[in-house]
Amino acid sequence: MSVSYLPSSEWLKVDIAKQTLSWMSAKNELLNAWPVATGLAGAGELEGSGCTPRGWHRIRAKIGAGEDARAVFRGRRPTGEIWSAELSAQFPERDWILGRILWLCGEETGFNRGGRVDTQRRFIYLHGVPDSKPMGVPTSAGCVNLLPEAMLEVFDLVPVGTKVLIG
Repeated sequence: MSVSYLPSSEWLKVDIAKQTLSWMSAKNELLNAWPVATGLAGAGELEGSGCTPRGWHRIRAKIGAGEDARAVFRGRRPTGEIWSAELSAQFPERDWILGRILWLCGEETGFNRGGRVDTQRRFIYLHGVPDSKPMGVPTSAGCVNLLPEAMLEVFDLVPVGTKVLIG
C-alpha cells in the first residue's frame, strides 16, 4: 500500500492484505497495531457490495463512549443488551456491533465519497465484535472489526477527524 500523502498528525492505516489496523505517527512510524477483520467480499467501494472501501477516510463520529465493551448497538444506538453467547444464539443472523463505533467518511470524491460509493452513507465503521469472532481473516459485512478491548483502546486514542487509510 503506498502512502502518497501523509497527515500532519497521527493516523490509522488498515491493511486489508495483512488484516491489521496500525496507529501511525505523522512521520509514518508505527506506534501500535491490532488484528482486524475486514469485508468477506473483499475490497471495494460500491454500495451494497459488502466490501471494505479503500482510500483515505476520516473519522466522522465517535459513538459509544462510556458503554460496556460488549454493549450491543443497532442503528448506532445502544440497545441496552450486553453481548453473550446466549444472546448470540437467540439472534444468529445479527451482524454484531459492540462497544464503540468509529464512523468513517470518505475523503476522495468519486472514489469513496458521493454517489453509490459513499463510505459514510454505506455506514462503514470501525467497531467491536464478539470475542469469538476470528481476527486476521476477512469475515465482516464491509466494516473494520476489532475485538472489544482493542476497540476500546483505539477509540480512546483517536479524535474525531483522524485520517484513516484503507488499502
